[in-house]
Amino acid sequence: MTAPGMPARESEWKDTPETLGVPPELLALRSAAAVRVRSRMVLDHVAAGRSPWFSLDERRLAVVAADVADVTRRAYPDLAVPYHSRWRHFAAGGVDRWGAIAAAFSDPRERGRAAIDLATVSVLLDAGAGAAWRWREPGTGRVLSRSEGLGVASFSMCRDGLFSSDPSVPWRVDAAALMRLTEADLAEGFQVSGKNPLVGVAARTALLNRLGAALSARPELFGTRPARPGNLLDHVIATHRDRVAAPELLALLLDGFSTIWPSGLSLDGFALGDAGRHPAVTTGDRSRGVVPFHKLSQWLAWSLLEPFGSAGVAVTDLDGLTALAEYRNGGLLIDHGVILPKPALDLSAAHPVGSEPVVEWRALTVALIDRLLPLVRRELGRGDDFTLGHLLEGGTWAAGRRIAAKLRPPDGPPPLVIAADGTVF
Repeated sequence: MTAPGMPARESEWKDTPETLGVPPELLALRSAAAVRVRSRMVLDHVAAGRSPWFSLDERRLAVVAADVADVTRRAYPDLAVPYHSRWRHFAAGGVDRWGAIAAAFSDPRERGRAAIDLATVSVLLDAGAGAAWRWREPGTGRVLSRSEGLGVASFSMCRDGLFSSDPSVPWRVDAAALMRLTEADLAEGFQVSGKNPLVGVAARTALLNRLGAALSARPELFGTRPARPGNLLDHVIATHRDRVAAPELLALLLDGFSTIWPSGLSLDGFALGDAGRHPAVTTGDRSRGVVPFHKLSQWLAWSLLEPFGSAGVAVTDLDGLTALAEYRNGGLLIDHGVILPKPALDLSAAHPVGSEPVVEWRALTVALIDRLLPLVRRELGRGDDFTLGHLLEGGTWAAGRRIAAKLRPPDGPPPLVIAADGTVF
């Protein structure tokens, strides 16, 4: 029987040398279900008045739902909302950058592999940029910042072959190129200078170096000659043919990339990745106190829906993933008065990612956006076909940015400042 707070493993993937002998309660933390279950435990803790950091006013969720519905209708009047995905950023400024590249691939599977390669490195580079950083697109002169800037900059680096060890195949991302990538290479690609600083260039470089090592270490997932993220497509087709559930895809990513996170949480030598600790989680085993989030891994899972789909593999059970525990979604809930900071929380200070108030805020974000989904569906007159992915894109992320800019101009920083290293936020 599974202990409270410990969902069964969502993946059907076979054990690997790294996971053999690991207690099942730790393996279960590498799942979307664990993110959801444990975030709800934190929500119950705060709702019961046990938190020194936050209180809740869930009545305000109706106001948030109305705001999110308004933002969604403005952006998508026909309510044909795409999934929340890195691919939206590649089209920043209304430019279909990938479309022109995709047309050059005659083989749908190789196009899918290249799209997975691109999405993987771009998502892993998508932690917060900082308010001061800007990127000027060569050729157009368009100036971009934040997630859109990071997305188009990483797209440009892929186009130029920075992540490929073969100049004749620039769109390939492979282990050898990633492992030899330097901080100077990445800084140049992001146009970093003393007047244009980017948060966490060293940590982002280390993350991609570790990605290269992880790809090489798992040939059954990422192939050889070369090892690349895109070979995951072939593994999924071999094991699941033309259909895979989103939580299983995430579990596979968490398994394959578990060792890449420079500041990830480990327990008994087992890498958990993006997770924190909170006293609300009171399971009676080694996983006690651990709250996983897997923010960038889930962002990657969302961003692989389209590459897999274009290669003929449907990704199902999208609501099995969770909301992303990050600035815009969490800031939306604070700015609308759903999550209420208490006086003990110093809002003028930058809080470490692993600190209790930040872990609590992130968990509340996941749990409350689950409760927001049916309210927004009602506002829009939609049913279950309006998924969590549509809500995020329509949606909560844009509404969070809008209210942040309204309350804290000109750049709209979040209401809770995080001391980030460029690999989580």
